[in-house]
Formats: sequence, C-alpha cells, structure tokens
Amino acid sequence: MTSASRADSVPGTGAPRRAPLTWAAAGIVALCASVAVAVTIGPADIRVADVWSVIAGHLGAGTTAGNVSPIRDGIVWDLRLPRTLLAAVCGAGLAVCGAVLQSLLRNPLADPFVLGVSSGASTGAVLVVVLGVGGGALSVPGGAFIGAVCSFALVMLLSHGLGGTTDRVVLAGVAAMQLFSALTSFVVMTAADAETTRGVLFWLLGSLGGAGWSDVWTTTAVLVLVLTVCLGYARTLDAFAFGQDAAAALGVHVGRTRLVLLCATALLTAALVASAGAIGFVGLVLPHAVRALTGPGHARLLPVCALAGAVFLVWVDTLARTVLEPQEVPVGVVTSLIGVPAFVLVLYRTRRAR
Repeated sequence: MTSASRADSVPGTGAPRRAPLTWAAAGIVALCASVAVAVTIGPADIRVADVWSVIAGHLGAGTTAGNVSPIRDGIVWDLRLPRTLLAAVCGAGLAVCGAVLQSLLRNPLADPFVLGVSSGASTGAVLVVVLGVGGGALSVPGGAFIGAVCSFALVMLLSHGLGGTTDRVVLAGVAAMQLFSALTSFVVMTAADAETTRGVLFWLLGSLGGAGWSDVWTTTAVLVLVLTVCLGYARTLDAFAFGQDAAAALGVHVGRTRLVLLCATALLTAALVASAGAIGFVGLVLPHAVRALTGPGHARLLPVCALAGAVFLVWVDTLARTVLEPQEVPVGVVTSLIGVPAFVLVLYRTRRAR
C-alpha cells in the first residue's frame, strides 16, 4: 500500500481529502448561484434580488410586498423556480445513477438507461395518454412509473435466467429497451392523432416545461433516499472496481449488493423519467469527468457527481428554453448534442486503455 492510499484510509490525515471537499464546496456554491441566475433568464425582466425576495417571502422569512409585483412573484415561484429545481434534481439523480452503474457493472459506457427503465417508463406514459389506460385514475407520471417498474422486473427476470452476470444484465437491459421502444412507437403510430403524437414525442425527448412543486418534492425525496443508500454502499462499490471475485473475497455479498443497488437506481431513474421524460447522456458523461477531479472513491465521487449533474442540467435547461425563444427545444436533444462528442471521447479513451 502506498503512502497516499494509507493517508486516504486513515481518519485525520486529511490531505488526500482536501481536493474532493474543495470541489464539493465549489459545487454547492455553483449550484446555488446557477439556480438564482437561471431563474432570472427569460422574457420577463427579473433580477437575482427579486428571486431571493420571492423565496424569502414564500418561506416566511420576509415579504415580497412592495418589492416584487404579483405577476413576477408568480413567474418566479410557480413557473421558473420549480422548473429549475427539478432540472437540478434530475441532473443530480442521473449522474449518481450513472456513477453507480458504471462501477457496479464494470462498464464505462453504462448509464441509467442501460437497464431499459426509461423505455418502459415511456411506454407506460404513452399508454395512459394515447389509450387512456387507467380510466382517468392513473396520471402520466403514474403510468410512467408503472412502466419503468415492469421494464426493470423484465430485465431482472431475463438476466437471472441468463446467469445473472453483469454482462447479462446489460444485454437484458438492451433487449428490454428495444422491446419497450418498439411498443411505444407502435402505440403512437397506430392510435394517436397528430396533436397527441407531437406532445408525446416532445415529452419522450425530455421536457421540464410542466414542472410543478409536487414533482420537485417527489423526485427530491427519492433522490435523497437513493443517494443515502448508495453512500452506505460506497466501500462496497470501491471493492467492485477489482471485479466480482475480488469483492466476494473481501466479504461482499455480490448478489444481494447488486440487487439492492440496481433496484435503487431503477427506482430513481423511474421517478426522474416520470417527471421529466427521457434525458440521455447525463449519467454517461458526468461520472467520468468527476472521477478525474475526485478519484474513484465513491464516498467522495457520488456527492460531487450529484452537484455536477445538478449544475449541468440547470444550464442545459436554461439553454433549451431560451436559445430558440419562444419555441422550446427538448432538454434531451440538447444533452444529446453535448453528450455525443463526449461519448465518442469515452469510447476512444476506453479503446486506448485496452
């Protein structure tokens, strides 16, 4: 063991931890500043001071009377702030899921959609919108969540039947993704009218336009729960970096750990897709960038990944809703335009590493 690794494992040495803590502190500051500034960007003239005044007023720490008009108060509190916060939560959740899956499956190209969860969620949402499944008692997010759970159950069933190894999980996820994508396309093409088809396709590409406070609270609760679970398995994820056999030799219950973490990431992905649609490449690209800053230790990697993903998607959503104003670009389109070159770079680095 090197002196650096000994210092990292002994409490109180501190030196190897300063950089990750610095990045975490910088991430918190950047996230708060990004949210405050992003809310001001748009057709209405709103200042950062107005944003803080509105927030303080609604939280009971001050009053907006005489400072911000009711119209601006509504724009900030009812429209822009929940949308921006939902973007932050979705970015954080997708990045955390990507980091966990890449370590758990030992695949640098794994991301939250490798399990086919997003495709299943899309199918569930389309069945509710186009065919009216649920008879009006089931909302679009509810349908998306049920579809995501069904997709994940199918992946677990297929992977177990094929042997349960990590590569079999990935292959089962690809199969489920193709199946549910085909089902979604079939339903849209055969049963939806032109207007419904346009709305469904826009949502499938990722949209935060309908964000409300209920979406923010629900996704935040799921994110906190899953992040807590994943942090509890941080040392176990570190052991998976050496392979399943090495992890088992270190006392890790491989099958149980994989099931818990796969279920946790599937739950979080389902909640995010149900609220914002399918937003790709965030979970694929950001974990690689953050590892270069913090190192591979998951106790440091996961919190910084969450902050980096939150800041990233806040600005991507801001760009998506303003670049072609008044027309809005789906968030998933912008993340794909940014993510594809980064994906090619990851492929190139993976090939060189071999």
